[in-house]
Amino acid sequence: MPKKLALLSVSDKSGLADFARALVKEHGYTLISTGGTARALADAGLAVTEVGQHTGFPEIMDGRVKTLHPKVHGGLLCRRDRPEHLAQAAANGIELIDLVVVNLYPFEQTVARPGVELEEAIENIDIGGPSMLRSAAKNHASVTVVCEPGDYPTVLEAMRGGPQALAELRRGLALKVFQKTAAYDAAISRYLESRELAPDLDALGGFPQALALSWRRAQLLRYGENPHQKAALYGSFHDHFEQLQGKELSYNNILDITSATYLIGEFERPTVAILKHTNPCGVASAETLEEAWAGAYATDRQAPFGGIIIVNRTMDGALAAQIAEIFTEVIIAPRFSPEAMAALGRKKNLRLMTAKGGIGADALQELRSVVGGVLVQDRDRTLGDPAQFRVVTKRQPSRDEWDSMLFGWKVCKHVKSNAIVYCRGERTLGIGAGQMARVDSSRIAVWKAGEAGLDLKGSVVVSEALFPFADGLVAAAQAGATAAIQPGGSVRDEEVVRAADERGMAMVFTGIRHFRH
Repeated sequence: MPKKLALLSVSDKSGLADFARALVKEHGYTLISTGGTARALADAGLAVTEVGQHTGFPEIMDGRVKTLHPKVHGGLLCRRDRPEHLAQAAANGIELIDLVVVNLYPFEQTVARPGVELEEAIENIDIGGPSMLRSAAKNHASVTVVCEPGDYPTVLEAMRGGPQALAELRRGLALKVFQKTAAYDAAISRYLESRELAPDLDALGGFPQALALSWRRAQLLRYGENPHQKAALYGSFHDHFEQLQGKELSYNNILDITSATYLIGEFERPTVAILKHTNPCGVASAETLEEAWAGAYATDRQAPFGGIIIVNRTMDGALAAQIAEIFTEVIIAPRFSPEAMAALGRKKNLRLMTAKGGIGADALQELRSVVGGVLVQDRDRTLGDPAQFRVVTKRQPSRDEWDSMLFGWKVCKHVKSNAIVYCRGERTLGIGAGQMARVDSSRIAVWKAGEAGLDLKGSVVVSEALFPFADGLVAAAQAGATAAIQPGGSVRDEEVVRAADERGMAMVFTGIRHFRH
């Protein structure tokens, strides 16, 4: 009876010795291995044949060529149901390999290190590993292929269950291999694109001709935006956040957490932001989080019901006790004090999240699905340069108006368009979002402020995009605003400026738009 061969070549050696020992003692495998893996197996007291001995060809070129040999790939790719394949294997001295254990050089971990040089990154591109994995996965009808240490117990259990159990497992393992190698190639492609080595990069924007996307499923979600929609989370979201308590995150929670994190990252002073359906409904900065909470919550005491609250300082017990009085879905903070955890812990369903890397997680690009593909754009990461903003009215803004406008400019950037925000000091007074006409967003913001009992006299009005007509500006003036900040650029700019001058308002053009479609 021909011996059963297992080829092992791994960078991650966790659990390797125990798995290999079970292969030998329980299932009669003979081990073939390479370099450091062979040494680790030998140190564990296991008999192992170096791959160079098996092929009759030494490792050369600093190990770049060791498993790229017909005795390896022939042993993997030979179809056991084809007599001509078996005859050719025998004629060429090729022994069949029944099991392969390979995990790849840690390319992504290597290039994630600060200051890594291109040469080191290139040397961590695995060639032999993916080749063996793909050969074994292609022939999974006969070959068991393992690319992750976490699968060792599952493989041993299937082996104990007999040939049928192992055959069923092989299909899933083969799929995992092709997913793994696709993700690996995508990571290499993204890195080389970032180093501007790809010849097909769009010289105008740095967008490649072919977009390589690959994310591992992180979690199945209960449903999507609505209960009849299935959904899942992919990628490294959980590397950025830790959930301390509460129900499992939903699709909508994850969208809200992302929006909240981008918004709070704009602020340095103690700040509280309340969001609903990814839109801010109250934001304030102050000397303390408690003061900021009072300002943010006063903007709209109704919308925060079932919303998201985020702060950029440690949440203490006093603030937690106030927040605990209302129903919220998620609270995000850099840290929670023990007293805060005690106050909020009584609400078992309330999701408490900490940001592992600090509040203000970032992303360079955004993707959005469209019919037949995806749109990719750079994330809107700038507020513009205030030194380049232009006062276009006869009256200059006061210092207080300037401060309020710059605060509101940060908030308005994160409100769905058409967006209007009224501010005074470092707090919002009224927010209007997502209307088809800008004047309607202004009216909604004024109405919301009125509902909250907030006086807009002496406020500033912020528009994330230009005022196409004077009506929105006039409505703001009638509500009590004394200054406005907007991008400018309308064919009716003169009309809008004239309306501001007639009402004694100050107005600033930023020259930059923050439209959110």
